Amino acid sequence: MTRIWKALLTSLVIVLVVLAPACKTTKKKVDTKPVVETTQPPPPEIAVQTDTATTVAPPDDFVKTDTVAEEVIPTGIEELNRWVHDKGYIRDAFFTYDESTLDADAQAALSASANWLKSAQGANYRLLIQGHCDERGTEQYNLALGDRRANVAKDYLATLGVDASRVQTVSYGEERPFEEGHDESAWAQNRRAHLVLVQ
Repeated sequence: MTRIWKALLTSLVIVLVVLAPACKTTKKKVDTKPVVETTQPPPPEIAVQTDTATTVAPPDDFVKTDTVAEEVIPTGIEELNRWVHDKGYIRDAFFTYDESTLDADAQAALSASANWLKSAQGANYRLLIQGHCDERGTEQYNLALGDRRANVAKDYLATLGVDASRVQTVSYGEERPFEEGHDESAWAQNRRAHLVLVQ
């Protein structure tokens, strides 16, 4: 029996030797520095969105289902001419003194006019281009200059795809001024190819 006790005691010592380092408690180091309290603002509150639905912007080529009312075109030809000029669909081409060549502004005006004339709205109308001049120059010279201005506008519209058979020209020279003044500001308004819709 003493052998059994010796074996038990030896086993117990071995277990204590093995487990003793694992059971040791270590002392915590205490920081002896004084604690300084600072007053910091509380952290900002974060707004939590509870709505799980997300809004996604439609792509650029998205077709909207709500229809926009189409513009109502005036039925009378005089009203129609006022309407297209007010909207900028039909624009006159202006010229410099004694010139019948189209500058960039005149080309842009005629390009806008060609776009509308080729559109579904303008496809059913014909066009009369009136050539106008300021009061300087002889009557015959101004009639010839007005004719050149009207025809250069017609030719340019044809290059933009407007059927030339839809376009007529006439020259009024200085006979029908838009502005009655006798200075450069009035003369500049009178040097034009005036576009008029006809039926």
